[in-house]
Amino acid sequence: MLSQFTPEPGSRWGTLAAFGLPRAVYPLGRLDADSEGLLLLSDEPGLNHQLLDPRRGHRREYWVQVEGVPDDDALRRLAAGEVQLDGVAVRPARAWRLDSPPDLPPRDPPIRRRRNIPDRWLALELTEGRNRQVRRMTAAVGHPTLRLMRARIGDLALGALIPGAWRELDPAERHRVFSGGP
Repeated sequence: MLSQFTPEPGSRWGTLAAFGLPRAVYPLGRLDADSEGLLLLSDEPGLNHQLLDPRRGHRREYWVQVEGVPDDDALRRLAAGEVQLDGVAVRPARAWRLDSPPDLPPRDPPIRRRRNIPDRWLALELTEGRNRQVRRMTAAVGHPTLRLMRARIGDLALGALIPGAWRELDPAERHRVFSGGP
């Protein structure tokens, strides 16, 4: 599913138009076609900038299945802002190994598996959102991304919301997400 309403020529992916969302709703931020997870939608102008402006530092947590098993140095480099994308260092982040794989539905299409190369799930918490940033960061430390799930934006977590489902935020959630406060 593309996180947009207009199809791209030749794309095999559907768009948000298939969900029958209310009029004037648009996505706040994007997920690339190979990524999954939490996507906020709004019909209020200006919220996109308010939520995604790096100066506001809204945290976004991603669960990342990577090829190989990153060592402590790879996690330190991800967290310390030592990875450069397009010649510019990423902002410091949080990076840690997940104790067990998250409970997610099967991916369609499935990720590639290599018989002799293990994989591992990590969590990354970022406050910026460059183009394909998580994928580029993990590749830069030698662990290409196999599957990517955005699990949280600010204090709003994906939780038990199933793929393709949506719900409206209650007023307290909306305030927390868009004000950056508790």
